[in-house]
Amino acid sequence: MHSIFKSWQRIFALFIVLLMCVSCSKVASISANPWEVVNVPTDAKLLDIAFSDQSHGYVVGGKATLLRTEDGGNTWQPIKLELDEPNSRFNGISFHGQEGWIVGEPALTLHTTDGGNSWSNIPLSAKLPGNPISIVALDENTAEMATSVGAIYKTTDGGKNWKAQVEEAVGVVRNMERSSKGEYIAVSAKGNFYSIWRPGQDAWEPHNRNSSRRVENMGFANNGQMWMLARGGQIQFSTPNNLEEWLEPEYPEFATSWGLLDLAYRTPDEIWVSGGSGNLLRSGDGGKTWEKDRDVESVPANLYKIVFLSPEQGFIVGDRGILLKYNPSVATSAPAEPA
Repeated sequence: MHSIFKSWQRIFALFIVLLMCVSCSKVASISANPWEVVNVPTDAKLLDIAFSDQSHGYVVGGKATLLRTEDGGNTWQPIKLELDEPNSRFNGISFHGQEGWIVGEPALTLHTTDGGNSWSNIPLSAKLPGNPISIVALDENTAEMATSVGAIYKTTDGGKNWKAQVEEAVGVVRNMERSSKGEYIAVSAKGNFYSIWRPGQDAWEPHNRNSSRRVENMGFANNGQMWMLARGGQIQFSTPNNLEEWLEPEYPEFATSWGLLDLAYRTPDEIWVSGGSGNLLRSGDGGKTWEKDRDVESVPANLYKIVFLSPEQGFIVGDRGILLKYNPSVATSAPAEPA
């Protein structure tokens, strides 16, 4: 009996050592930080960013926040709009040339045809299911809007009329992303399943999550793969030729207490993943290995969304009015790894 007890003591001790080693493991640091914090005149939660050309762009967010830049994102000025609800939340913005759209809540759509110099309020039906959370400007007078319950609408006449693209909504979603081919992927509010809709389909296709971890966010890569961020710092990619099959999950930083919030490709091989508490990860080989931008850890904000307008122009928006601009020319060397 004593020997059995001693054996269990050894096993327990080994388990504790292993747990400590895992919790102490750290992903490598990047050699230089290419992100700079840009001062903006708001402390509101920032939610989306879009540009009409390389120099002129807008950031939207809570408290009816609308900021404009005319120098590629180096400086920003607030734009005040006359709204029925002065504390509206602007969820999404998109431009096609000089024509742009903003959607928000309570149910709100704004439209510009002069690069944002003036905005008109487009009335929406009181029967609209959910609140608009995203919009994509597709062509002249043409845009596609999605709501918080997975309803999708399209206009081809500048917002005068909207045609439903899917017969039934999918239910309350935590986030939704559109591919360049017009496909949508939506994660349920509780993160226990996701759904896919493709143009021409009458309804969403529901899919169970492939692990016990709650799904935080999902999206499409340019090569057709899907990516998934789940609780506990898990990153997973679908196989290139079959969206129903998933590669083995990756954990860039074990025992992380912060969540992963968004993923974006700067190039076909370079990936950036943002998270809570100023955490930012980078992979230069398509997700096989990861490194961490430790300079950004000092930024006191959750980093909600990453947008690359081109390989040379990118931004990250976060809460508390935090905006990061991709600028490798001012990169600072990361601190050396401890021995």
